[in-house]
Order: sequence, then C-alpha cells, then structure tokens
Amino acid sequence: MTDSIPTVRRFAASEWRVYRALRLDALRDAPDAFGSTLAREEAFPDDEWVQRLERAAVSPTELPIVVEDAARPIGLAWARIDPENDEVAELFQVWVDPLYRQRGVGRLVIDSALDWARASGVRQMLLSVALGPGSALEFYRRLGFVEVGAPVPLRNGSTARKQTMCRAL
Repeated sequence: MTDSIPTVRRFAASEWRVYRALRLDALRDAPDAFGSTLAREEAFPDDEWVQRLERAAVSPTELPIVVEDAARPIGLAWARIDPENDEVAELFQVWVDPLYRQRGVGRLVIDSALDWARASGVRQMLLSVALGPGSALEFYRRLGFVEVGAPVPLRNGSTARKQTMCRAL
C-alpha cells in the first residue's frame, strides 16, 4: 500500500491477464459474494478472458473498470447497459483488495460507474449484493442504493442469498 491516491480507469483490451488475476483474486477472497465460483472461472480458457475483455473494452454499453494504486491493480468492477432498456445499467464484479478497504476506494469505483452511466443516458443503476457475514449491503445503502424485491439464491443450488438494489441517477 502506498500514500498515492488510487485511480480508476477502463481496462484496455490487452489487459486480460490483469483482469483475470483480479477476478480470480476476488473469487478467492470473497467466494460467497459473487454469482460465479473460483472453480468455474479458473477453468476458463485464455480465449474466454481475451474475448470478454476485447469486446467490453471498446463497447459503448459496457465499462470494465480497473482500480490502481501507483499502477498496481487493486480492484475491479463491471457496468453494463441493459440491451433491452438503455435507461438501466447493472453493476457487478465489484471488488477491492482487502488492504484498500475502508479507504474510499469502493466509493471511487461506484462513483466512476455512476458517472459513466449518467453520461451514457442511464437513469437507473442496479446491482445485486450477497447477504450474510461481510455483506456490502450497508455500504451500498450509504451510496444511495435501496433494496428492490425479496432476496433470492446467490447461485443455483446455493443457500446463500443476494439482494437486488437500485439507485436512480
């Protein structure tokens, strides 16, 4: 950890290895916070990672985010405008290295995604947050997100639950 101020930017298509490393770190660190699993994504071939990032890095409807501290990757997130309703976007894969939590980095990530969504004409941002120990529910509430509907299973066959949240832009 440095004394520098972390920065947020769009992933470049060529940075699929950085994206993969961060995504797998996130799944290792918080296995019950995401709809996917470490085992599932570790099995992805390189082409899956390359194609995922190549498409999104230049897409006007997707924003793959990398957070850096002095050029060291420390977090990620992904925003996507709903293909069926361009006034709605979803935020997912939000993760910050544990050494950088409680330092405003999460807020920086969310604010960047919200700014991009507003500039894209989006009027509503949705996300799903895992419930249970270590949940980010209160964090998202402090940022203006409110619960929508009832909790549902985090993934097929899971007893863990997730809650959809929404914020008007």
